[in-house]
Amino acid sequence: MAKQNVAEQFVDILVRAGVTRLYGVVGDSLNPVVDAVRRSSAIDWIHVRHEETAAFAAGAEAQITGKLAACAGSCGPGNLHLINGLYDAHRSMAPVLALASHIPSGEIGLGYFQETHPDRLFAECSHYSELISNPKQMPRVLQTAVQHAIGLGGVSVVTLPGDIADRPAPEKTVETALVTARPTVRPGDTEIDRLVEMIDRAEKVTLFCGSGTAGAHAEVMEFAGKVKSPVGHALRGKEWIQYDNPYDVGMSGLLGYGAAYEATHECDLLLLLGTDFPYNAFLPDDVRIAQVDVRPEHLGRRSKLDLAVWGDVRETLRCLTPKVRPKDDRRFLDRMLTKHAGALEGVVKAYTRKVEKHVPIHPEYVASVLDELADDDAVFTVDTGMCNVWAARYISPNGRRRVIGSFSHGSMANALPMAIGAQFTDRGRQVVSMSGDGGFAMLMGDFLTLVQYDLPVKVVLFNNSSLSMVELEMLVAGLPAYGTTNKNPDFAAVARACGAHGTRVEKPKQLAGALKDAFAHKGPALVDVVTDPNALSIPPKIRAEMVTGFALSASKMVLDGGVGRMLQMARSNLRNVPRP
Repeated sequence: MAKQNVAEQFVDILVRAGVTRLYGVVGDSLNPVVDAVRRSSAIDWIHVRHEETAAFAAGAEAQITGKLAACAGSCGPGNLHLINGLYDAHRSMAPVLALASHIPSGEIGLGYFQETHPDRLFAECSHYSELISNPKQMPRVLQTAVQHAIGLGGVSVVTLPGDIADRPAPEKTVETALVTARPTVRPGDTEIDRLVEMIDRAEKVTLFCGSGTAGAHAEVMEFAGKVKSPVGHALRGKEWIQYDNPYDVGMSGLLGYGAAYEATHECDLLLLLGTDFPYNAFLPDDVRIAQVDVRPEHLGRRSKLDLAVWGDVRETLRCLTPKVRPKDDRRFLDRMLTKHAGALEGVVKAYTRKVEKHVPIHPEYVASVLDELADDDAVFTVDTGMCNVWAARYISPNGRRRVIGSFSHGSMANALPMAIGAQFTDRGRQVVSMSGDGGFAMLMGDFLTLVQYDLPVKVVLFNNSSLSMVELEMLVAGLPAYGTTNKNPDFAAVARACGAHGTRVEKPKQLAGALKDAFAHKGPALVDVVTDPNALSIPPKIRAEMVTGFALSASKMVLDGGVGRMLQMARSNLRNVPRP
């Protein structure tokens, strides 16, 4: 029997760690690893058109499954293309192992063709980034990388020269048990008791929830009910906390809506639960704040805390809820629920007035119809920019749907690559890429990956021929829009030329039928919807100087998006408010 080489050992460890796909683009320094994948029945090589797509796809797979995913790039320019997607995965706490293959080991440091230093380049977007320069370092370096990625939640990078990958592996060593799941973290009794005291002393408590509330919906609802607390959320907390929530007051931040801002500023005690919400300008500075987070480095970096609690949200609330005194006074909660419903009533008109006749089509209307027609367990991948706004305001979570995007890193062109990774996890699950025309065009080549693997991803393209979020930023600064216009092709025709289903929609009455046809199609499909470039959005609370700058350029623009089915939920929650 032939002796195993380092590449084969590398692949075997990935398989033991639960990796079933390796996304990347082949190249000479990667050849030993790609050939080892070819000869393995337990892992597939997924050939994408751009390595950035490989990293985004791996990050999306990791977010959907909660398991380790992997990507690879060849030496120099190949693995450099991974970096943007790896930054996104790392900031999303998605466990991803990246293989950065390298130039021949004997040439490192001598200015060789395509030479870079990946072990240095990826240090900022990873928990662990190391170079294997000797076969004896395998398998310990790779095992350490796997455990960093899974245990800490984020990216590990292993740099492997092609000649080292092709050498014989060292004699078989004892297989180290690999970390495959993260533990729960319970706070200490002292922190729990201090938090109980703060809650019992406060008259008005507000919860503001992030992605760290995943898996803790029941615990959050039980706690909120006991202390009569409004519950707001950040964008990454929306899918985990908004559904079946009688205490919902919406979302704060640049894409916010409803009464979340008021609820966080008018309370006596604000509890930040599993959120690393980046916009401290939207957080109060005159309210007592306690923060619960499983990542201690997140505690207190956005606002001044009165109490920092290191623990995951579910375990913390399981310890906390039985100890706090129930509150009987609902006045603050009811006032916030009423404000929330009123705020949503005020903006819903933007997409309900004559939408069947408005051309170009309101993007709000597109998102609302998409929300109605998509499956109850659909995965939505969302491009950064205005698509974030429409997803935040229109896609209704229900505990089964997933909504993922570059919500922490804020990269363009993420939706299509993420849809690839999401669809590979389950070909039978509906995956919808909510793409902007700018983002889609940036990595459009990987639409061919959908066709090559017959992935049934449905791309809904919000095509307003502009970089509208950038235009909004210019308008807010009082600047005229410049350099934001796209001259686009008929993207539906492009999709058909690639061998996929493609439909172009220019009138509202065509929309529902086009979406239904795309969803019924067995393979990849693209619906190119020509939308109104003047449909912009501003947050519910902005500074005076932002208003001034915006008014200089956008006094006639449509400023408010609607809120879709969230208004129905807000109205329903008002039934809990006692009538005089």
